[in-house]
Amino acid sequence: MITLDVSFGIFAFLPQGWIFMAFVIFCECYLISKLLTAKWVNKRIYLVVAGSNITSGLVGIVTSMLLNGGWYLVVWFPWVSSHEINIHNKESLRALVIFYLVAFVVSIAIETIFNLLFLKKVYMVKRIIWSTVIANIVTYLVGTLILYSYSFGLL
Repeated sequence: MITLDVSFGIFAFLPQGWIFMAFVIFCECYLISKLLTAKWVNKRIYLVVAGSNITSGLVGIVTSMLLNGGWYLVVWFPWVSSHEINIHNKESLRALVIFYLVAFVVSIAIETIFNLLFLKKVYMVKRIIWSTVIANIVTYLVGTLILYSYSFGLL
């Protein structure tokens, strides 16, 4: 599938990229709502979680552009394809894993701060933090499996 065999910087601006990102955001909304309220749908949580994801993405775009001289989404979401990195090279694979982990941790930090700012009056701080972390772990694992499997021809 050629449309998935490109870096995220290109994929993010294709219709498939928008669908994938909307799916991830919806899944996070769904999970955080269930973890905080025991209900699958809570309008306030959906709005806040969508806002935290958009904020994290915008920070990622700006950060990546500053660090890469104008290239967007290269550092923040280091999804690359087999055209850009050889995963059989241990040094390349290690660098990819480090970038990915840093992006993951910083994303969770931004989303947690945002979620706390807008939800702490209604929900316990500890539950907001844990629900944000759990939802991000789940969506990162699923998203990583799907995207990298296509990018490196593993599926």
